[in-house]
Amino acid sequence: MRKLIEQPGFDSANQGAAGKSHKHESAARQVSGQARYVDDMPEAANLHHVAVGVSPVTSGTITAIDLSQVKSSPGVIDVITVDDIPGHKDIGPVFPGDPLLANTEVLYHSQPIFAVLASNVTLARQAVLKAKVDIADTQACLSVDQAKTQDNFVRPPHFMHSGDFEKSYQQSPIQIEGEMLIGGQEHMYLEGQVSMAIPEEEDRMLVYTSSQHPSEVQKLIAEVLDIKLHKVVVDMRRMGGGFGGKETQAAQWACIAAIFASRNKVAVKLRLPRMLDMMATGKRHPFENRFKVATDNQGLIQATHVEINGNCGHSPDLSDAIVDRAMFHADNGYFLADSYIEGHRCRTNQVSHTAYRGFGGPQGMIVAEAMMDAIARKLGKDPLAVRKLNLYGKDNRNTTQYGMQVEHNLLADLIDKLEVSCDYQLRRTQIAEFNKNSSVIKKGLSLTPVKFGISFTAKHLNQAGALLHIYTDGSMQINHGGTEMGQGLHTKIGQIVANEFGVPLSHVEVTATRTDKVPNTSPTAASSGTDLNGKAAQNACLAIKHRLAEFYAEQLQGDPKQVVFTEQNVVLGDAKIAFAELIQQAYMNRISLSATGFYKTPKIHYDRNTGKGRPFFYFAYGASCSEVSIDTLTGEYKVDRVDILHDVGKSLNPALDIGQIEGGFIQGMGWLTTEELLWDDTGKLTSNNPATYKIPAIGDTPEIFNVDLYPRANDEDSIYHSKAVGEPPFMLANSVWCALKDAISSITDYQIDPVLHPPATPEKVYNAIEQAQTWLEKQS
Repeated sequence: MRKLIEQPGFDSANQGAAGKSHKHESAARQVSGQARYVDDMPEAANLHHVAVGVSPVTSGTITAIDLSQVKSSPGVIDVITVDDIPGHKDIGPVFPGDPLLANTEVLYHSQPIFAVLASNVTLARQAVLKAKVDIADTQACLSVDQAKTQDNFVRPPHFMHSGDFEKSYQQSPIQIEGEMLIGGQEHMYLEGQVSMAIPEEEDRMLVYTSSQHPSEVQKLIAEVLDIKLHKVVVDMRRMGGGFGGKETQAAQWACIAAIFASRNKVAVKLRLPRMLDMMATGKRHPFENRFKVATDNQGLIQATHVEINGNCGHSPDLSDAIVDRAMFHADNGYFLADSYIEGHRCRTNQVSHTAYRGFGGPQGMIVAEAMMDAIARKLGKDPLAVRKLNLYGKDNRNTTQYGMQVEHNLLADLIDKLEVSCDYQLRRTQIAEFNKNSSVIKKGLSLTPVKFGISFTAKHLNQAGALLHIYTDGSMQINHGGTEMGQGLHTKIGQIVANEFGVPLSHVEVTATRTDKVPNTSPTAASSGTDLNGKAAQNACLAIKHRLAEFYAEQLQGDPKQVVFTEQNVVLGDAKIAFAELIQQAYMNRISLSATGFYKTPKIHYDRNTGKGRPFFYFAYGASCSEVSIDTLTGEYKVDRVDILHDVGKSLNPALDIGQIEGGFIQGMGWLTTEELLWDDTGKLTSNNPATYKIPAIGDTPEIFNVDLYPRANDEDSIYHSKAVGEPPFMLANSVWCALKDAISSITDYQIDPVLHPPATPEKVYNAIEQAQTWLEKQS
């Protein structure tokens, strides 16, 4: 069962309006297998294939490499090591530390050391196995504790202060401490890492890649080839999923393909096999966090200290910003009062962990929910009551730990509405009664909020461009800097353009993201794809609309400001002309029908020296209520029901937004329950294939899954006053983890707050049940 907000249908044959549901622009092609991904593209003549040779050890020094048998292997055309890279050898996206191929030092297990070009994939992969690489092992750093003991960090620590934590903590009657060991997460995109490089005249290069950041791929290819950026064109039509795993991690494979294409003047494809993809690319950062929280006797927070430790892997990658965002979201929707937040970027000999939906926010936010549960159990209160008590907004408790005012706060009203619509109080009573009378199955219930900041925390990334062409038949093409990875960005951009001109959505074509159309683009990340690119596209529309309005008004001697574009017509007073006809007239009168658009996010700023500022344009809000059942004999569990009320502002496309909420929730549920990354004692990833890594399946979807949109426009001037929907729903799944703890706590009549480090696999749930039962036995 699923409840959807009532929305009018979208008829693509008529005016393309924003705010109506419309199917994904590639939906029919995707379900029929006609949607073209990089590996589906018609292959260039004489296409060759790449395989990479990787390190079998986690940390060491390369003492000798013998590739003679590799070079003589059947079908091999070329072999490269780090010495064959003509330009930059380090492709670190922000800070150095990411060698394209290992240079003497091995930094993590499965680090690429060399690459092979052969006539087909099979021969390339067979040739790689014939290498002889001697590596002298060195001591590996495999844990956060080791890294901290050794002062081994990829970037300096960062701190946020508000008030006097120590004084308030010592003076408070209730003091609680806790620790959370938070697992990482594999992106598990359906389409793996893949690139195809085609050499063109002289030193020009055309590259097709599955990347969330085509401009960065362009820049890094130019640097490793030692050529100017304008010689490289990167084309990205769509990805089969990204989730952050293709923000920086796609560049390495595109660069290697481009080097081979440049050296051999042949088209080159590099497609990683799934197991190597999982072992050689970064994950969501595992975190080890600790907290100290003090409250008054009612549970109102007086002081908070959160220590955030991100396992960054071997290099900085994007870890500085990821740990920052974890620090920004350690409050979730709660006022932390006098607080001290510290963030450490720990270096380990693991693959460099990277962006993942939420970008550190989930690893910070889950700590806030752990604190709420701990307070509630300590005081014998309903956790929802403690959550509502500590929300921002009461008694001038409106300032975050980083000094930003929480304006237009919707959480109190949103939570109240969900509490009523999901019958929380009645079900809480029913579940407590059920647990008293059930010796084996225990139920848990939890309602948790989400407050998620929208913007890149790196200010310069908050910009976007677009390029719009209108053709003489009235049809149009829009190109923008965002990338489509299944989330529906191109569909929303098409709706915006169609809406601006009052034409059917079928008259608008959103073309592949290309670096020769819109330059210097930001990655499609931070939930900002529609916010940024939608505004840029609208800006381009307004430029052409202004020209057309002036042209039409001049003919009628009217006011250009009164010209309206609607229902495939252009109207001024009583006069009306078909849009396509006006376009033809404009062309004949030499009116430009092409325009660029640009947008930069206003209001945002942050001073890292003081730890204060406004890093976010606005907050997106939501709340979810989850009910679970656990088997106390086995630790197995089931999510029985989920109710969600989520704030997307004035929705651009309710169907897509609800889909993003559902998908984000399930992915978040996977992170918190079944998706467990495991390394052996040597540092090798052992959960390295779909048989050993468990993502949620259709059977894990709650039987009752109710999703509603909170009906309120964004108070800030976002595109049509909508709100971002990519990342915030991921953290709605916090309610599942809290509900599991609630069910375990019921064993002790809710007197203890069980230790349950995410992911809460059945094994961990069983261990927590045993601990609860042992505690209960000691009390009797």
